[in-house]
Amino acid sequence: MQRKGLPYRGKGPDPNPVRPEPKKGEHDGKRPENPPFERLRGRGTTCWDDPSAHGTMNHRTGPMHLHTPPETAAHRTMHASSKEDASSPPHTDKGSRKKSIAKRIVYYSGAAITFLAVGGFLFIKLNTGAAATFADQALRPAIGDNQVIFLEGIYFQMADLFDRIKYSIVKPPNLYIASGSIPISAPQMQGQAVSSTLALSPIAVPGVTPADGAGVWRNIPLDLFPGQIVMADTFVNPDPSRPYAFVTLVQMDMSRLRLSSVAGTQEPGAKAGKPGPGIIPRTVQESGALVAAFNGGFQYRDGRYGMIVGKTTYLPLKKDLATLVAYADGTLRIVKYEGQDLGTNIVFIRQNCPMLIENGVVASNDQANKKLWGRTVSPGIYTWRSGIGITASGTLVYAVGNSLTPATLATALQAAGAVNAMQLDINPFWVRFNVFDHFASGTYTHFTVMNGIQDGAYQYLHGYQKDFFYVTKA
Repeated sequence: MQRKGLPYRGKGPDPNPVRPEPKKGEHDGKRPENPPFERLRGRGTTCWDDPSAHGTMNHRTGPMHLHTPPETAAHRTMHASSKEDASSPPHTDKGSRKKSIAKRIVYYSGAAITFLAVGGFLFIKLNTGAAATFADQALRPAIGDNQVIFLEGIYFQMADLFDRIKYSIVKPPNLYIASGSIPISAPQMQGQAVSSTLALSPIAVPGVTPADGAGVWRNIPLDLFPGQIVMADTFVNPDPSRPYAFVTLVQMDMSRLRLSSVAGTQEPGAKAGKPGPGIIPRTVQESGALVAAFNGGFQYRDGRYGMIVGKTTYLPLKKDLATLVAYADGTLRIVKYEGQDLGTNIVFIRQNCPMLIENGVVASNDQANKKLWGRTVSPGIYTWRSGIGITASGTLVYAVGNSLTPATLATALQAAGAVNAMQLDINPFWVRFNVFDHFASGTYTHFTVMNGIQDGAYQYLHGYQKDFFYVTKA
């Protein structure tokens, strides 16, 4: 029998050969009985960090042995990597790690966008005014204009999808307000000495089945004009795929009315050092001649579109944009400004977006214009929009409606006879039209022409941050 510690001297192979200790970084191809306590490759920790790798007492033999723990992925990685050159750097899957980080970023970004969009959807539905103020005064400075525009685009898409599903089940409400106006064909209008230069024949949108009362003009009676029709309104449904989209149209006889423009206290010129008065002049209010007021164009950050009132240039004119020009004799023109001379005796000029309709042709689908339609991801976004047009006879037409694109807004204005037209402000809180009447004791009664739009009468009379137009008796 071989004595412990002495070399084997018997015949034949050594029954218990003594294996040489492997060099660092090498092994004999077999799994070692006691893995070396060194840093595991690619794992970043030692065996001592894993309680399952600690030695235990073998009660059958008495002495303490370090038993090999169950083989793990880390051990397999160690044994496989030990066949490599010992000088090679520890193995790390940087590509997989980057992919994992990228996936997490995408996941959390998507979750954040969804949260903001859904929250915004509910917020806007519950409180349109607060949502608009929060977006412009808090969210935009915090995350930037483009990010807010992106979130708004998601919101409007969600809102449109919601409406399409909802109104495929129930009948959509008619947002047009008929109270305060009388159908031109109504019996009470017959036999009266009523004069008007407005085109009051019923209108229709080709390819659309009209809702009850669509296209029938109604008189908006005004104390200042007894026996005359100087303002009339109606509604149309311009989109055959969205019967819930309503556009209210208001005709104004500019041979008996005058249009004026007011720059807001903030928009569009304050950031350029030119804040406006933001209020209908007190002299006009106290004269009792006020007839109507409605929203203007975009704010400074959404295009910096030109605006000139009297001798004050709030923002310089820009080329290739729709441009409303008002002259001292009451004449109005909407033209595409390309640097040409706009004439003399100009009272005001306001630009906003490209032309909607130019010389009787709808221009809103022009590919070059698609990025200029305002605070939405694309002109294909459906939202509240407003616009104005001028007919061949010089009548001013205002349009406002829900679930519109520039194209369907243009369709409605064209149906009303506009040969040149431009978009004004958009989105739920910023579109508004008020009629003023019954002036007495220094105050007016007033009403809007459509459900869903803001009542801006107080702001127009006491001060407003955005630009707007007002209409008076000539």
